[in-house]
Amino acid sequence: MSDKPLAKQTHEDVVGNPKTDEMAQNREDGYGKFLTTNQGLRVNDDQNQLKAGERGPTLLEDFIYREKMTHFDHERIPERVVHARGVAAHGYFEAYNDNANLSRAAFLQPGAVTPVFTRFSTVAGSRGSSDMARDVRGFAVKFYTEEGVYDLVGNNIPVFFIQDAIKFPDFIHAVKPEPHNEIPQAASAHDTFYDFISINPETTHMLLWVMSDRGLPRSLRMMEGFGIHTFRLVNAEGKARFVKFHWKPLLGTHSVAWEEAQQISGKDPDFHRRDLWSNIEGGNYPEWELGVQVVEEEDERKFDFDILDSTKLIPEEQVPVIKLGKMVLNRNVDNYFAETEQVAFCLSHIVPGIDFSNDPLLQGRLFSYLDTQLKRLGGPNFHEIPINRSLAPIHNGQRDGHMRQTINKGNVAYGVNKLNDGYPKQAKASEGGFVSSYERVEGHKIRLRSKSFVDHYSQAKLFWNSQTDAEKMHIVKALRFELSHVQHSEVQERTLVQLAQVDHDLARRVAEGLGMAVPSSDGVQLNLAVPADGDVAHYQSGPVKDASASSPALSIATDSPINAGKASIKTRQIAILATDGADVAAIGELMKTLMDQGAQTAIVATHLGTLKGKDGQEILINWTFQATSSVLFDALYVAGGAGSVQRLTQDADAVRFVNEAFRHCKPLAASAEGVELLKAASYPGATDILSADGVVTSPDNKVAGLAQNFIKAIAQHRFWSRELKAMPA
Repeated sequence: MSDKPLAKQTHEDVVGNPKTDEMAQNREDGYGKFLTTNQGLRVNDDQNQLKAGERGPTLLEDFIYREKMTHFDHERIPERVVHARGVAAHGYFEAYNDNANLSRAAFLQPGAVTPVFTRFSTVAGSRGSSDMARDVRGFAVKFYTEEGVYDLVGNNIPVFFIQDAIKFPDFIHAVKPEPHNEIPQAASAHDTFYDFISINPETTHMLLWVMSDRGLPRSLRMMEGFGIHTFRLVNAEGKARFVKFHWKPLLGTHSVAWEEAQQISGKDPDFHRRDLWSNIEGGNYPEWELGVQVVEEEDERKFDFDILDSTKLIPEEQVPVIKLGKMVLNRNVDNYFAETEQVAFCLSHIVPGIDFSNDPLLQGRLFSYLDTQLKRLGGPNFHEIPINRSLAPIHNGQRDGHMRQTINKGNVAYGVNKLNDGYPKQAKASEGGFVSSYERVEGHKIRLRSKSFVDHYSQAKLFWNSQTDAEKMHIVKALRFELSHVQHSEVQERTLVQLAQVDHDLARRVAEGLGMAVPSSDGVQLNLAVPADGDVAHYQSGPVKDASASSPALSIATDSPINAGKASIKTRQIAILATDGADVAAIGELMKTLMDQGAQTAIVATHLGTLKGKDGQEILINWTFQATSSVLFDALYVAGGAGSVQRLTQDADAVRFVNEAFRHCKPLAASAEGVELLKAASYPGATDILSADGVVTSPDNKVAGLAQNFIKAIAQHRFWSRELKAMPA
């Protein structure tokens, strides 16, 4: 570990990562060692219990068996109530330019390099659920700064379902599997969820986000992250500013189709985990830029919404994102349980230069996240678990507790004291002591939602207006799917009424899929979640403020400087479809061209082993059509060669492979005879596959020109425009 302070280290200094180096004392590798008990006793026989005779009963004195079985029986800890299924990796954050005018935080100063541990997760499902559920994704980053641990705990969506933390247990109970039969798993398509949605209009904005392509990320490496709440950054002079945190992926933000996500769940339920793990192992380190939207305190009320309302966002066109630095994840965990499962994120873990706002959802999370770790990890000493340990030294009067590891010296465990000369002493702000941002607060003690929070439809309308036609169609189809699984018609009707407040055409299109008409909202109390003695009118949202407002940054299909990531094919998975008789030379040339651009290729054939080309050349096959699927790739190329194409066009699995890829709007390419397989994958009534967007062909096996057009198509990720044209189911 370098002698330099963490905030002064360069990228080269942290190649070994100070945090992972610090954890080395807790790593164990049994290779080349004798088997022992947990007390260090070498074991002679670990295959048989101690018995009274060869066929006799087991003896109670068998301490080796009892230790082994007792530990096994206690291996599991309570899984997280939410965000149970996750995957994580180590890395570092490197600050960009001088951010001192915004924050005094050391890790944000020029050139500072800070170790991080980042965990991604789904929200609703259990630890054993599929990665590809339609859901919010957790995006939590633990910074091991020289001033202490800082946790930025957010999601891949910038808003949330509720405004006040007191409703969080109700919301989670509604979205979780229904308690009478524990069905459905990791899915919101059921009655209790939509019953909650339909009587709590504050959920409407977030509902549209989850039903959009944001709920189905292509990769954890290809999704944005958001702090959700409004926080404060505070500089050395004590000047505070409101901020919204953003993580921008350098690979861009991309999604998959709903049908595709369902198939991936069957083919590879660990799809996102495997993708992150394998790319880090292969040196394709994912990267995100951390940015903030900054609002001066005096401008807090200049918007037509309340920035303390977590169901609202600040459009990037109004307040641009300022980039503060870059995060790189470059090391997988050594042990999933010890690191990914035991890591404890708490919003109350902050450092000087960062502070909270009065967002009522944030205020509640400050309590809840600490409280849940006490239950899940067994007590107040979870900060001593290696993955949670601060790199900054810890000195205080806190003592004892379950599984305490620190051995505190001396007879003083309180402050202020004289017996220990006043140590550990309090730190002045100039010495790095945390000082809460000064704020004058006064008011009556009251349970009441601010009237500035009661606009539940304007930003939902903003989001809907900002989507492309294809993205809108995806939202409509998603809501049709979800509400088709709702058994109570009154719940469907109430949900349609809420959607109609956002956009009547949206509600009409969803209703058509349900065989229903949009119910009238005349005389209907849209918000049933009001206090027993509350003023109902106080909680009723008014109409949409600006029905034409839009924000291009909210669409991931729109080409704009804000939505970067459509210029590269780095780490894209490309399937090369070929079998015996293919043009191996053309395959090799195309594979090299694609890999030179950072893509990853795999040959998919009718058999494993070696593919024998038409000119006697050979190439190794990676997959068969039975062992993989088009949904695990981003694009495909059909190689030329009469013998190969003849076999593939007669293979139902090969034809379905191409058909699915086309239906999921992926880039397709074919050269020479390979075009025939594309034709075979088409069907009467479908869009002409050869003239469709994103399909690249060549009449011969000269791949140079085809390759460049194919690369451009892959960089676009998907061609959702195909869905807008007449295509059979």
